[in-house]
Parts: sequence; structure tokens; C-alpha cells
Amino acid sequence: MPSPQASANPCQACGACCATFRVSFYWADAEARGLPPTLTEQVTPWLGCMAGTNHRKPRCVALAGAIGSEVGCRVYEQRPEPCREVQAGDSQCLKARARHGLPALSATG
Repeated sequence: MPSPQASANPCQACGACCATFRVSFYWADAEARGLPPTLTEQVTPWLGCMAGTNHRKPRCVALAGAIGSEVGCRVYEQRPEPCREVQAGDSQCLKARARHGLPALSATG
């Protein structure tokens, strides 16, 4: 059974986006947000990504828990902009949930 926090935020009971997409950002954004260098990878001289997301089967190293069960981000407050942009029920959310065999969410959760 999901925790009360997961009920309030469907992302806390999902995590599919964190294990579907490469999370890319301008390299200086990681330092500006306080992300530890061990959690990022360099993609190009100007582009970085969250470690683990630049793989054929991506999974962000900051993701804790089991996809579709109960998850959390170890660096939620420092997460980069691409992580902040995905919203429960939006097109990226729906793609990620489908990839992991999870039912679609409405845009309101």
C-alpha cells in the first residue's frame, strides 16, 4: 500500500520518468544547484546529465526505491530543470509509465 505521501504526490509511487529518459542539462547548472559531481556525467563539453540516465536502459542514480511502488529522489531539492519540468500525467509521464507497464495518470494525478 502506498504511503500517504505517495497518495499526495503520484510521482512518489512511480519513478518511471527517472528510469526512462536521459536527464540532460547545461554543465554549469549542476554546480549551481549543488549536485554532487559523483551524480553527474559529462555528455559534451557543454552538456551534462544525471549519472545513469545516459544508458540504453536509463535509471538515475539518485532514484531510490522500486519503479511503480514507492520511490524518492536522493537529491530532490537539487534536481536539474528537466526533472522539474515533467509533471504527473503530462506526455513525458505517460510515455515513461507506458514503458514500465504502468497505467496512465490523468494530468491532475
